[in-house]
Amino acid sequence: MTRHGGQFWLLGLGAAQVVAGGLVAAVSGPLSFDQGSWLVAYLVLVGGVAQYLMGRALQWFDLGSVGPAWLLPLAWNAGNALVIIGTLTDVPALVDVGGVLLVAALVLHAIALLRAHTDQFAMPSRVRTIARIVYLLWLIALAVSVPIGLVLAQLQAG
Repeated sequence: MTRHGGQFWLLGLGAAQVVAGGLVAAVSGPLSFDQGSWLVAYLVLVGGVAQYLMGRALQWFDLGSVGPAWLLPLAWNAGNALVIIGTLTDVPALVDVGGVLLVAALVLHAIALLRAHTDQFAMPSRVRTIARIVYLLWLIALAVSVPIGLVLAQLQAG
């Protein structure tokens, strides 16, 4: 298996965002942070778990990169940062730019998955085919959820 340079960053930053979500959860109540539950869910599910799974997929499916190895982690984390900042400051334009970066990262990841040679996968043929399809469907579901989130952000901003 090849080692993808972005894997370290995706795994590390994904895990860090899950921890950050836990810390936000711990202080949201005492600080009466109204958007705390949204921020916790976002940090854990989008920033953390999704990113961690993308890092693991680089290993599981032995994915090559589309462009420089730093591009996927940079696009994902910059997109998440803009979505979070835009939401917390009620600046929907930042949320929109962040959403575009998130979709771009997902498209890069899907292209790498589709370009990978199936004989590179370190799993039996039937299992790797099913895993690849399930993972691709998960990427598509994430990509579809981004515009939904953008519409909700626009509606919330009024």
